[in-house]
Parts: sequence; C-alpha cells; structure tokens
Amino acid sequence: MMERRSAFLAIACAAWLCVHASAQAPAGASWPQFRGNHRLTGVAENAPPTTPKLLWKYEVGESIDSSAAIADGVVYVGAFNGDLVAVDFASGKPKWKYQAGSPIGESSPAVGGGTVFVGDSSGIFHAVRTADGSKLWTFKTQSEIKSSPVIVGGVVLIGSYDGFLYALDAAKGSLKWKFETDGPVHATPAVHNGVVIVAGCDESLRAFNVTDGKELFRIVAGANTAASPVIDGDRAYVGTFNNEVLAFDLKAKKIIWRYENPDRQFPYYSSAALAGGRLFVGSRDKLVHAIDAASGKKAWTFTTQARVDSSPAVAGDRIYIGSSDGRLYALNMASGQKEWEFDAGAAITASPAIAAGRIVIGSTDGALYCFG
Repeated sequence: MMERRSAFLAIACAAWLCVHASAQAPAGASWPQFRGNHRLTGVAENAPPTTPKLLWKYEVGESIDSSAAIADGVVYVGAFNGDLVAVDFASGKPKWKYQAGSPIGESSPAVGGGTVFVGDSSGIFHAVRTADGSKLWTFKTQSEIKSSPVIVGGVVLIGSYDGFLYALDAAKGSLKWKFETDGPVHATPAVHNGVVIVAGCDESLRAFNVTDGKELFRIVAGANTAASPVIDGDRAYVGTFNNEVLAFDLKAKKIIWRYENPDRQFPYYSSAALAGGRLFVGSRDKLVHAIDAASGKKAWTFTTQARVDSSPAVAGDRIYIGSSDGRLYALNMASGQKEWEFDAGAAITASPAIAAGRIVIGSTDGALYCFG
C-alpha cells in the first residue's frame, strides 16, 4: 500500500513540475545567441502580434550595434560604452550591468550554463555570471572581437580580428584549440552535426571538427565576408563584399550559384535568414532581398531609405529587419510588402531577437526596444 501511495505521489509531483515548468518557460521563450540558433537561421518559434506595440524602452546610454540575446526571462545586450546589460524581459527594468572596459560593438551575447559571453573592441572575451553580472573569466585575443560567440556543449567558439578562430572551455576559459586563418575572423561561426562552418576575410569558407579544430575542408569564395553563414543541410549561404550572395554545396565543396543585384553593386554585410525555401538578407544597396534558395533567383526586393546592415529575423509569415534609415520593418515573407514599421529616429544596425512573441532590438542612439 505504501509503495502504491509513493508511486502515486511521484507521478503527481512529476505532473505538477511539468505544468509549473511550462508556465515559467513558455515555448519559444529564448533567443540565446546571434541569429537565434547554431545554424544561424534567424527563425523564431513564435510570431509577434499583427500590430506590435512598444512594451518598454530602456536607455543603455550609448550606441547599440550588438544584437540582443534572450534567455530565462532576461535580455542581454552590449553597448559602445562597454556595458553588458541584463534587463528583465517582461518589464524592461535593469537587473545588472557589467563593464567590459572597452566598447562592445557588433559582438552579440550568447547565453548558456548560467553564463553570458561577449567580446569587446580590445580583443578581450568575457564570461559573465547571469545571476549577478560578476566576472567568471576573461580570455585575451590579439585584436578586436566583432564575431559573436556560439556555445556547443561545454565549448564556446569565438573569432577575432587577430585571424584566429578559438574554442574555449566554457566553464574555465582555457584554450581547447585555435585555428589561424589568412585574415580577420569577423563573422560568427555556424555549427551543424559537429562541424563548424565559418566565413572570413581570407576569401574562404572553412569547415572544422568542433571537438579538435581539425580543418575538414576549405572552399574558395573569391571575396571577403563580414556576414555569417546560414546552414541548411548540406548547403551554406553567405553574402560577400564582392556584392554577391553565394550558395555552397558542402558535400561537393563548391559554389553552386551566385546572386547579385544587376542594377546596384553594393556589399552584403547582413547575415541571411532562411525560411520557406527562401533566403532573406539586407544589403548596402538599401534593399532587403528575398532569394530562392534552390535556384538563386530573385523572389522580391524591398526598398528602404538607407543601407541595411541589420540581419533579418523570421517569425510566422513575416520578416523583421532594421535599416540605417532608423526604421524597424515587418515585411510579408511571400510578397515583400511592408505590413508594419517603427521609426526609432536613429540608425538600426543591430538585428532583431524574437522570443515568446516579442521583438527586442537596439538602436545607435542607445535605446533598447521591446515590442509585442
């Protein structure tokens, strides 16, 4: 009788924990790194409302080029004044600030295992405790960090302008391996099935084994890249400074198509999102481009009033993307028609983070916005 009662209590307790956990952590409630996931697809699980409203605004104090991370009810973002800030996702109230000592530019935080990671302009890579904003460890590279970290198991990956891709022990900050490329590593590495894919300023797309850093292959791209690759099975896609978006076959180790605007030749700084068989990417030609992922043919373009360095996020049937014209746009994924916009009054070069039906993005005047 006691055994049956104990079993019943165990089942009831487990059921309560399951319900309680789901209430505390709704599906799609995180965007833990740049582009949202290891493959850098830029796709959110939950769509914001049809007409998003401004829920809160937090003044960081200086330009935000870093894209936000969202995890466990907290938003993390870096700013040019060197502050890494933690803000309550529900209310927009500050939780803590960590001062890096140097500006945090495009490096965007990644969160995992009770730690938030970010790089700064002096080349220092920071590991900060999410609980209170205290320093866990730092690791010094030899040049500025614009790449964003990716956490894979107990390892965190980061690129530096010193030309190296680093793999560090996430708990201790000790070096696991590093690989020297032939130029600065600006982009964020993508990871899929134990393989790290990174594009860089050495006109190459490289693949590494995540466990030991062994280079598996290199595909010559013929152009430098600041954008990060997006991975879809055996294909990778990335925009270049040679005014093209490239599609790579990772099995055949070759470029299978090239896309360019026939009318306006400008670099792609934005990292592409991938959804519904299409790539969506901003360009310095002031356009947002939708490209058929299979053929490389144009599906549509949308014109903004300034260059588009922001990387798009996809949620539901919409694309969300910022522009240096100061606006955050929501575009219909099928047609490219504008369905909503918000005028921040200052350039938006950071990329949207979307979780639990909310959009978080910073602007160059130091404001962090949350819409939902």
